Amino acid sequence: MNILEGLLLISEFGNQGGDIALSTDFYELTMAAAYHYSSSDYTNKKKKGIFEMFVRRFPRNRSYLVAAGLEQAIYFLMKLNFNDKQISYLKSLKTFKNIDRNFFEYLKKFKFTGTVWAVPEGTIVFPNEPIIRIEAPIIEAQIVETYILSMINFQTLIASKASRIVTAAKGKSIIEFGSRRAHGPQAALLAARASYIGGCVGTSNALAGYKLGIPTLGTMAHSFIMSFDKEEEAFKQFVAVFPSGFLLVDTYDSIAAVKKIISKGIRTNGIRLDSGDLYSLSMEIRKLFDYAGYQNTKIMASGDLTEYLIRDLVRRGAPIDSFGVGTELSTSRDDPAMNGVYKLVAI
Repeated sequence: MNILEGLLLISEFGNQGGDIALSTDFYELTMAAAYHYSSSDYTNKKKKGIFEMFVRRFPRNRSYLVAAGLEQAIYFLMKLNFNDKQISYLKSLKTFKNIDRNFFEYLKKFKFTGTVWAVPEGTIVFPNEPIIRIEAPIIEAQIVETYILSMINFQTLIASKASRIVTAAKGKSIIEFGSRRAHGPQAALLAARASYIGGCVGTSNALAGYKLGIPTLGTMAHSFIMSFDKEEEAFKQFVAVFPSGFLLVDTYDSIAAVKKIISKGIRTNGIRLDSGDLYSLSMEIRKLFDYAGYQNTKIMASGDLTEYLIRDLVRRGAPIDSFGVGTELSTSRDDPAMNGVYKLVAI
C-alpha cells in the first residue's frame, strides 16, 4: 500500500470526492477568516501554531490503544485545496457576506505547507500521548483539525477493538465481517482497514481488498442454502465452484448438515457455525469429522461474537480454527466513540 494508491476514501464517497476541503466543521472556516483579518502575521507564515492530537481517557474496557488513520490524514494534507465552486458557496453564505475578498483569494491559493510528526500506524499509545503533531501557519493547522480528528479517532477506535479481539483468540484467526453493520459504506471500508492494522487476517469487504490489498474472505449466506431443494445440493454446488470454500451448516440443523456432508462424501475446506451453542456444536462436529477422515476440515464460528465469548471458547478448548466478527468489531459496540482531541500546545 502506498500513500496515493490506498486511499479510495477521498475519491469514492460523497462529500469527500473533489470537495475534500469542505469535510470540516464550519467553525474552522470562520476562525480562518478571523485569523486572516486580525493580522498579516497569520497569512505571511510568521505566526505558526503547534497542535497535538491525543486522547484524554480510554474508551470503556480498554487499557491501550492502537494508532490508525495516519495514511488518510497525510493524503488529506497533501490534497487539500479550495476550488472555485467551494469558494463561491462560501461567498454565498450570510456568515461570510462581510468578509474581505482577500480571504477568498487566500483560500483559492491554499496549500498545506506545515510539518507532520506522528507515531506509525499500529503503535500502542496511551492517554495524553500525542498521536499526531501538526506544525504549520496557524490558519493551515486550524483548518485541518476536523478531518484529522475524524480519521484518527475512528480508525484508532476500531484498530484497538480488533487488537482486543485478536488477543482474546490466542493465535486463532480473526476475520472482520462487519460491513453490513457499519455506519455506512465509508465507515465499513475504514473499519476493514483499521481491523487489519489491529491484527485481523482479512475482511469480508470486497472494496477493501480491491483498493487496499487486504485479504478478502467469505463463505455463503443462509439464503443460498434455502434456494436449493435439498441442503446437500447447495453444498455440492458450492464446493464444485469453490473447492477451498467454507459451507454454512446452521441453516436448519448443524449436526445433521455435517452428517450429510460426510455421508455424501462432500469434501470441503471448512464449515461455518453462525448460531447455537458454539462450544458444544464445535466439539461434536470435530469428533464427527475426525472419525470420518475429515481431519483437515476447518471449523469457523461467527454470529454476534465478542472478545469475551471468544476468550471463553478458547479457554474451554473449543476446536474452532477461526472466528468471523462483525458488529462488535466494526462499530466497537461496547464504546463506539473515541474522545481524541486536537489542541494548540504552542505558538
